[in-house]
Amino acid sequence: MSSNKKYWKSVEELNENSSIVETLRQNEFVEEIPVEDFLGDKETLESSSTTRRDFLKYIGFSTAAASLAACEGPVIKSIPYVVQPKEIIPGVANYYATTIANGFDFANVLVKTREGRPIGIKSNKLAKSHGFGNARVNASVLGLYDSLRVKGPKKDGKNISWDDFDSEVVAKLNELAASGKQIALLTQTFASPSTARLIAEFKAKYTTANHVVYDAISESAALDAFQAKYGIRGLANYDFAKASTIVSVGADILGDWQGGGFDAGYAQGRIPHEGKMSRHIQIESNMSLAGANADKRVTVKPSMQKAVLAKLYSYVVGGSVSVSLPEQLDATVQAIASELKKAGSNGVIVTGIQDVNAQTVVLAINEFLGSKAFNVSSPILTRQGSDKAVTALVNDLKAGKVGAVIMAGVNPAYTLPNASEFTEALKNTELSVAFSMKEDETASATQYIAATPHYLESWGDVEIVKGHYSLTQP
Repeated sequence: MSSNKKYWKSVEELNENSSIVETLRQNEFVEEIPVEDFLGDKETLESSSTTRRDFLKYIGFSTAAASLAACEGPVIKSIPYVVQPKEIIPGVANYYATTIANGFDFANVLVKTREGRPIGIKSNKLAKSHGFGNARVNASVLGLYDSLRVKGPKKDGKNISWDDFDSEVVAKLNELAASGKQIALLTQTFASPSTARLIAEFKAKYTTANHVVYDAISESAALDAFQAKYGIRGLANYDFAKASTIVSVGADILGDWQGGGFDAGYAQGRIPHEGKMSRHIQIESNMSLAGANADKRVTVKPSMQKAVLAKLYSYVVGGSVSVSLPEQLDATVQAIASELKKAGSNGVIVTGIQDVNAQTVVLAINEFLGSKAFNVSSPILTRQGSDKAVTALVNDLKAGKVGAVIMAGVNPAYTLPNASEFTEALKNTELSVAFSMKEDETASATQYIAATPHYLESWGDVEIVKGHYSLTQP
């Protein structure tokens, strides 16, 4: 259907005899372009044999040349070594070994450097334990060059000197200790013998000091169960390369379960062309990395995971339990238990359920099997946090029983479930100090902030696994 609508561009078009309208019809431009003013003689230009493409090339080259001439770069002088170190060749990378221990990731790594500047992190496969880093470990070098790092000490958001920081904090600590007020140390898991000694010396000087270890990703239930059974606060060390049958109940053994680092052993036990292929059964609610790689994946509700674990204990170890499962699921659990019993010492079971009883059941099953993959003599020490101790500290803060809080390597104002309560309770203290690389949520809420070094510019020691010591060096 055709339209009879007519659109007008201006009022002048209403006048059919307008000279302006007629001019626009014949010529796009109202005025003649003054070519002579900027290109020279019009007749000479029109008779020129230079093509439009050549003309644009000339214009482009001259513009670029003028721009380059106007932009003079800074002069950077390279000063040669007076006595060049033998180990440094300009342009050739060097490597050195160190250990990352930031409270969450613990690993022995190799650092790639050029002229003393770290530029890359890779796994240290020669290390006796935890020599494989994850993506976070590989990216940790970026934190060294973070422009938002805290440069020095601060008081109420303003920069102060280290001398003022030391004198003011020490004076306040002495005052609080004399009055009998509690001094709380809230720290990450350091897993460092030398740091543990420093904390012990601090507690000896300030007898009212209380050290609370806080892990943002808590393994408190597993730690409590292991400590109750074996007398040391640590995590069972699993080597999945030694297992032919692996059963996991809610534990992502290929992810960050209990700090991660189990994927290397898992891969070593699944090399078909070398005759190695462990059987992996994953019982879980949500899809995980371990579940995606499992030979058999059984989905259950989160509320039923403990019941499944109890039934597994009953079918493997023996005895009766007062739990019931749907008929089909019960048959599946019974078949899994049969596989575990058949594997014997080559079988292993793990769980990610945050419950002391569930963790105790897993320890008992592995002991009954005599699992080769289950090592309690060299436990992992990279998690030391206690949920009960953290809860008690928050309650003491709210009650006004704590005079000072000194925090290192933690950000409870962001990671705690009741973070707002903690931040509000922090105002009840007379002294609050945060040792941090960044002015994060917790540091912003404290009176004092003390800058801490990156692990690539630090000295230290780490005991990732009991009896295995690693060094941190810049």
